[in-house]
Amino acid sequence: MSARIYQRPKNAMQSGKALTDQWILEFEQSEARKADPLMGWTGSGDTQAQVQLCFSSKEEAVAYATKYGIAARVHATPSKTLKIQAYADNFK
Repeated sequence: MSARIYQRPKNAMQSGKALTDQWILEFEQSEARKADPLMGWTGSGDTQAQVQLCFSSKEEAVAYATKYGIAARVHATPSKTLKIQAYADNFK
């Protein structure tokens, strides 16, 4: 059972930064998805892939994974760069 730990990204559809300080422990899929012959929906028998655990810090998520013997990989948060630009720069 393996998992990945990452920080929740900012929602691209909104300008707010709510819930971006949370860290997520998400289990990886252990079996491939397959199409249902009747409805055409994709699914699998892996219920762990539906689980997302939220933590307030990276250390808490890593401690949880080590306590329960989960092989977890931590994905680093990319640095945020701001491009400071004035509206008048569009017309240069």
